[in-house]
Amino acid sequence: MRFISFVAAAAIFCLPPFQSASATQSGGGKVPPQYVLISFDGAHANDLWQRSRALGQKTNARFTYFLSCVFLVQRSDRGRYKPPRMAAGRSNVGFAFTKEEIAERLDNIWTAHLEGHEIASHGCGHFDGKDWTRSDWNTELKEFRRIVADGYAANGIAGEPQGWRELAEHGITGFRAPYLATGKPVEKALKANGFRYQASGVTRGPELPHRTSDLASFGLPLIPEGPSHRPIIAMDYNLYVRHSAGFEKPSHSQAFENRAYDAFKAAFDRQYAGERVPLQLGFHFVEMNAGAYWRALERFAGDVCMKPDVQCITYSDYLQKTAPAERHAEH
Repeated sequence: MRFISFVAAAAIFCLPPFQSASATQSGGGKVPPQYVLISFDGAHANDLWQRSRALGQKTNARFTYFLSCVFLVQRSDRGRYKPPRMAAGRSNVGFAFTKEEIAERLDNIWTAHLEGHEIASHGCGHFDGKDWTRSDWNTELKEFRRIVADGYAANGIAGEPQGWRELAEHGITGFRAPYLATGKPVEKALKANGFRYQASGVTRGPELPHRTSDLASFGLPLIPEGPSHRPIIAMDYNLYVRHSAGFEKPSHSQAFENRAYDAFKAAFDRQYAGERVPLQLGFHFVEMNAGAYWRALERFAGDVCMKPDVQCITYSDYLQKTAPAERHAEH
């Protein structure tokens, strides 16, 4: 989670013009679908797994879950995780408490995968890797794949689905760094470890991903928010910090929900009526300000995701659907 000041946000808005989605329109001027990419970081609380999956079923949306692997490790067994530059068993976000909790989480992960949602990586211990080397990132990414692959066996949980290890070792191809830490070392490590994209950037507004032959890079956009329309990263945590300085204010929950919804919907409307650049929104498995931002998400998804010319899809599905057109546009 990263909070960007108004000064930094304003600086990003002064960057050169971003790539227009109009390039994806063919010579006949056909309007592309409006893509919406909704994601969740951490992906630990089982009740929110179920709530998000229910939202996906209700709205025909498919989400990307950036999973932290420590939530597949019991606290009593935390020494199994060996992070870079630290002693085994360290984590900034804790571990799972019980085997039963992990079993339920594994079932949610696998069921979400079968339902068409994307399981992606948020690393393991939620450390700030801005100063890590490629070797450090290699360690973290390999720990992620190992711990997820061993999710059933290492915890003594029966019923590992056929295909689970294939998903963990080869099917997880997306990554978002904790604290949105980006840089060449992590990019090189991602390429070496079978990842196709990262979603750790921040952009001055909705932008198309930057694609190379072996890695695509997405950025969460800055969107106008609040009475003064100040730019903010389109993520629940940043709204939480702006609205209440990172402290719970349940008595203001409805007002915060309305502000968040208005910001999401205005950002959507701007693209839907314009160039139709994909809109990315990020959330966490935490109900900040008494659930204000989850409720805003549910209202938003209910309003837009079932429109015939809107597709609320995963990052990997977006890359698959748009690759030929965007590659043509880049040339």
